[in-house]
Amino acid sequence: MPDLLIELFSEEIPARMQTRAADDLRKLVTDGLVEAGLTYAGAAAFSTPRRLTLSVEGLTGESKAVREERKGPKVGAPDQAIDGFLRGAGVAREDLEVRDDKKGQVYFAVIEKPGRMAADIIAEVLEKAIRNFPWPKSMRWGEGTLKWVRPLHSILCILSDEAGAVVVPLEVDGMTSGNTTRGHRFLAPDAFSVVSTDDYEAKLKRANVVLRADERAEAIWNEATTQAFALGLEVVEDKGLLAEVAGLVEWPVVLLGQIDEAFLGLPPEVLQTSMKEHQKFFSVRNPKTNRIERFVTVANMETADNGATILAGNQKVLFARLADAKFFWENDLRVAKAGMQPWLDSLANVTFHNKLGSQKDRIERIAALAREIAPSVGADPDLAEQAAKVAKADLSSEMVYEFPELQGLMGRYYAAEASLDAQVAAACEEHYSPLGPSDAVPTAPVSVAVALADKIDTLTGFWAIDEKPTGSKDPFALRRAALGVTRLVLENDLRIVLFDRSFMAFAKHVGRIAGDDDFAELGEAFEVLARKLPEDLVEQFARDADKVVRSARGLDQPPTEEREDIKFGLSSAKDLLSFFHDRLKVFLKDKGIRQDIIDACIAMPGNDDLTLLVKRAEALAATLATDDGENLIQGFKRANNILTQAEEKDGVEYSYGADIKYAEDDAEKALFAALDAADAKIAPAMAAEDFSTAMTAMAALRKPIDAFFTDVQVNADSALLRRNRLNLLSRIRNICLSVADLTKIEG
Repeated sequence: MPDLLIELFSEEIPARMQTRAADDLRKLVTDGLVEAGLTYAGAAAFSTPRRLTLSVEGLTGESKAVREERKGPKVGAPDQAIDGFLRGAGVAREDLEVRDDKKGQVYFAVIEKPGRMAADIIAEVLEKAIRNFPWPKSMRWGEGTLKWVRPLHSILCILSDEAGAVVVPLEVDGMTSGNTTRGHRFLAPDAFSVVSTDDYEAKLKRANVVLRADERAEAIWNEATTQAFALGLEVVEDKGLLAEVAGLVEWPVVLLGQIDEAFLGLPPEVLQTSMKEHQKFFSVRNPKTNRIERFVTVANMETADNGATILAGNQKVLFARLADAKFFWENDLRVAKAGMQPWLDSLANVTFHNKLGSQKDRIERIAALAREIAPSVGADPDLAEQAAKVAKADLSSEMVYEFPELQGLMGRYYAAEASLDAQVAAACEEHYSPLGPSDAVPTAPVSVAVALADKIDTLTGFWAIDEKPTGSKDPFALRRAALGVTRLVLENDLRIVLFDRSFMAFAKHVGRIAGDDDFAELGEAFEVLARKLPEDLVEQFARDADKVVRSARGLDQPPTEEREDIKFGLSSAKDLLSFFHDRLKVFLKDKGIRQDIIDACIAMPGNDDLTLLVKRAEALAATLATDDGENLIQGFKRANNILTQAEEKDGVEYSYGADIKYAEDDAEKALFAALDAADAKIAPAMAAEDFSTAMTAMAALRKPIDAFFTDVQVNADSALLRRNRLNLLSRIRNICLSVADLTKIEG
């Protein structure tokens, strides 16, 4: 079986596109070959700045002939139906066969496709792949019509076996395929021919091109760390930058440069970010002082002076970049030491969202909420409020304007320069976290309070203006914010009632936007009242409260357009809580807890206390993992089904009056005793939130319930016995449902 080698040689491909492009080339070609009837043993794709390469091993020499019979419409069917069948089958009408079928005579088409040589198929598939390649951006050049990320110069396409190599004939936009390629642009620019994949890779290396990106990355890292180690330094690891730099060079040459002494006083993160973003330099750190003192740059060629000229040019450009960074840093320090007030004032002119006010408005909401949350997380309320007020001040700094990725981090530096408490400075950096599922979660109480307030305000604010995620669209990262709240609460083992927090923030938020101080204060009363009134009265209270406040302020006219943009009501807060529950399901699913178990716990009271909810779910999952727990579910469902059917049939509710004096069977008496014992354990355990004990007591009911259904007939002939036994089933249902809603458990 022959091997296939393809190379698409062009001008420099952006590093960020190379890996994806190599994968796309492999998929487009191999899928096309398989669809055309060829098979292969393996395929690998490679990329360098100037080439995409695909190697396919063990390719079949030709496709097999195919014979297919396709059933068509009935004889006598409308011409349109028959013509459509002919087009789909690719045959003429006279080629159709008439055969007898169960419902009469029908047309059959016999489609025979002869085998094709691999070279013909490859040429067809590769041309289609080139012309329809999914580049994020592409261009046209010269007078051709082909679009490619950068001008395409040549196509190498050969089939090789023991007998030798042959070129697969192909032409795309005036370019014909061949068996030649070129090496390094400057070090080995001449063309050379290849006869196989191994020959191709070996000759490229002799022509100063390392084909494999992982090999280039490894060579860069090894040489950089070796040079740094020789000076007692270490290279700051950055896998993303390493992959990017490996995509910028075909022949990596590592050079170690010096940072001017004038810039060594800059924060190490500033140096690292500036060199990475602008110059693609690696930072080299002194482990004794933790200062960034040198840098590593990677050239694409060797020079007679061992890179001295290249390094001098890079150091000159770096000096200018770092001079800017130093200017920003020194200007920012003057503002920070003065208390950062100009930055805070300027945030009044920065719109957070046209319906949610400015950044300054948002900071005031976050500060109020952080103060309220602080006692629940063990933080000092004054420090939490202070941290929230300055946490976003660095957004107005010159350094963050130049390097947005340093927001928060620079806030920590500036808070320290302003002589603020260390907890406040830490919160400036940590309140953005966690930013993703693998990001670290803050544990310092002040940081946790501000992080929770920040995310809850974001969620309640966008719920207030009805800007919720839809499908895959989440432009304001609300799913990430909800998952962040979930992780902050759970990983810090916090007892925070989210419904109260989010709803109170919601009410205050609406009041402040509308300019109604009374309305904002009303949110606090409403939060208490919402738990004491039935849902319909709560909704009515919300409507009446709005009317009262508006009337007191002489606003009898219809709400303004701005006010109409804001949705206020208990249903919105409950919808937000449901959104939290959806994120919690994702979080717990990764921990191996089934969704039906989570649903069974969400259906219980207190489901806005995420820590309590998770403890209940973990205890239920552990119980259902046992034989007693699994079998108890069957007994509970049987009891519930019998009871539900009887209540529907009789039109009454069997929930009271089960009396042991009417018990005739030993199994029936034993169940009474078991339920009494379980109730005595479960009720105090649930009150103490000891779900493990409660679940264990519930699981112990498995055997007496099984024995009851085995030995006792519930629907006895005696109406008295039947009613007593149905009330006994009601006790089973009530005790089990007091632990979790087992009706939602599958199976």
